[in-house]
Amino acid sequence: MPKVTVDGIEIEVPQGATVLQAAELAGKEIPRFCYHERLSIAGNCRMCLVEVKPGPPKPQASCALPAADGQEIRTDSEMVKKAREGVMEFLLINHPLDCPICDQGGECDLQDQAMVYGKGSSRYEENKRAVTEKYMGPIIKTAMTRCIHCTRCVRFAEEVAGVEEIGAIGRGEGMEITSYLEGAVHSELSGNVVDLCPVGALTSKPYAFEARPWELTKTLGIDVMDGVGTNIRIDSRGREVLRALPRVNDDVNEEWATDKTRHAIDGLMKRRLDKPYVRKNGKLEAATWNEAFQAIADVKAGSSVAAIAGDLVDCETMYAAKKLLKSMKSEMLEGRQTGLSYDVSSLAAVNFNTTIAGIEEADVILLVSTNPRWEASLVNTRIRKAVRKGGAKVFGIGPEADQTYPVEWLGDDMGLLTKLPKAAADALKGAEKPAIILGGGALSVEGVHGAALKFATKYKLIRDGWNGFNVLHVGASRTGGLMLGYAFDGGIKAIAEKKPKLLFALGADEMDYGLFKDSFKVFIGHHGDAGAHAADVILPGAAYTEKNGTYVNLEGRVQCSNKAIFAPGDAREDWSILRALSDVMGKTLPFDSFEELRAKMAKDHPELANEGLVTFDWAPPKGLPSAPKGQGVHPIKDFYLTNSIARASGTMQRCSAELLHADDEILEAAE
Repeated sequence: MPKVTVDGIEIEVPQGATVLQAAELAGKEIPRFCYHERLSIAGNCRMCLVEVKPGPPKPQASCALPAADGQEIRTDSEMVKKAREGVMEFLLINHPLDCPICDQGGECDLQDQAMVYGKGSSRYEENKRAVTEKYMGPIIKTAMTRCIHCTRCVRFAEEVAGVEEIGAIGRGEGMEITSYLEGAVHSELSGNVVDLCPVGALTSKPYAFEARPWELTKTLGIDVMDGVGTNIRIDSRGREVLRALPRVNDDVNEEWATDKTRHAIDGLMKRRLDKPYVRKNGKLEAATWNEAFQAIADVKAGSSVAAIAGDLVDCETMYAAKKLLKSMKSEMLEGRQTGLSYDVSSLAAVNFNTTIAGIEEADVILLVSTNPRWEASLVNTRIRKAVRKGGAKVFGIGPEADQTYPVEWLGDDMGLLTKLPKAAADALKGAEKPAIILGGGALSVEGVHGAALKFATKYKLIRDGWNGFNVLHVGASRTGGLMLGYAFDGGIKAIAEKKPKLLFALGADEMDYGLFKDSFKVFIGHHGDAGAHAADVILPGAAYTEKNGTYVNLEGRVQCSNKAIFAPGDAREDWSILRALSDVMGKTLPFDSFEELRAKMAKDHPELANEGLVTFDWAPPKGLPSAPKGQGVHPIKDFYLTNSIARASGTMQRCSAELLHADDEILEAAE
């Protein structure tokens, strides 16, 4: 490891580190605009200048200079100070005086660094150049006169998102950053360029002029829009969530978030259930909590009661419902609301065992009836990284879809799992770290699960230090639900055949309520979506931003989310609804507070007691059908409208209409 001296401090740095990284290891702050840890090095803003000996007697860009043994690096010399002042002066020549009305104010790197490293005055009196605004879609608002050409957005679109739709045109002073043909950026990750932009050139269109950062209360939370478990920061003011921003977690989402994670939050204020309802004479009518509870208690269900959990539910809610059903001597619990019924006797056989970060190490990957770009966008970025940086080969069985990296599609017949073409079979046999990824669409085809487990044995996907068998769950509550026993033998159809007299739907908006036309249906949820329309009693619950909760992501990682705001109107946290209902039904649950509930859950399910990755022992079920017949399907038809919150979001509706359905004109209701 090279030894370098930074401002008199001698340190060892990893082989291949840059001078900027060496300086930061020594605790020195280096200003930068174009450099970003997760993007390739551009070296074009020149803000990170330092003095290096031996070397030419001039400042050098530390982001692009390799650290070498014996270097003496100065970050605080007079030469460096003057050089940085000069660079800042150049950067501000054309930058407009927009700070009072710029959405980036308070979070602007240019603002902060101008204060610390700037000169405080300018020698330039020439007219500032102006650049026409560009259109980049429903998510990104542009003010390109502010652009300093750092090219972070260009590199992100090309390297991470895999959608090469942002670039530079023109030369010299006429250079401009734009989307090609000035059209919308067709990426489910486009909102990340707003965070990357170090000036106010790219800002969030839905959030424009809503608030200043110092007005907001910041709460650490977990996203529920997919099964990844993206770590987010919920920014709220009063009783409204104004922003959802990603937090850094290298094991899960790095520092990215999907557009749905960021911008579905406007749906939290629309179509909300804020009071109980009871169906009378075929029509839902507003009621008091007591009336709603009594209507449920009046159903003489005995043990003929079932609970179906939706995709956005926290573990505490599912645990409370499970305890209530257990007190009624029922075990009819199901979390696979769309009708899947795969074997869950071994959770390792339905888990993403490689882990999200670990899939980057795979050298051959087989996708089976999955579209990871829509089902788990941030898993897809990891696969893309495996392809770009590790040279991984990707094969696919199922309907073709653009994954932003080369995929050799073998066909959409699921029978191909048992007889792979020679090229794919040879690649898997020769792989050091082979992997298979089964999507929700694959598990809906009979025989695929068993065939995939045989496939794992045949191609030695499980080896010392490596488990390449992966199942990609779409719902945020799916893995937690399976750990809590929300998997009835035969699935939701088997429950429907038992014709339960009483059905609890826990935020289940994607299920077929026609299966339960003879049941008394109680919907506990937060939006007036399909579940509320089918219900006989509606009990208004809390959304994920309005309650504390535990979630388990698709790789089995237990994570806790915190309450940011209160639920609207008479809505209550789901666990408290079940606790109050249990009193009226004469089946009082054994907890009176959320803390007691969480302690009880931890006692019954120790794996949910602590945050972190749960390891499932590899003991796959035997004797499963292994002759798949049929074609694969993708469970997600519209990336932007996958759940009740997203469907209530005006931003997500605009994204769906413009980016997926090419509707240029969105009509208002009055039109």
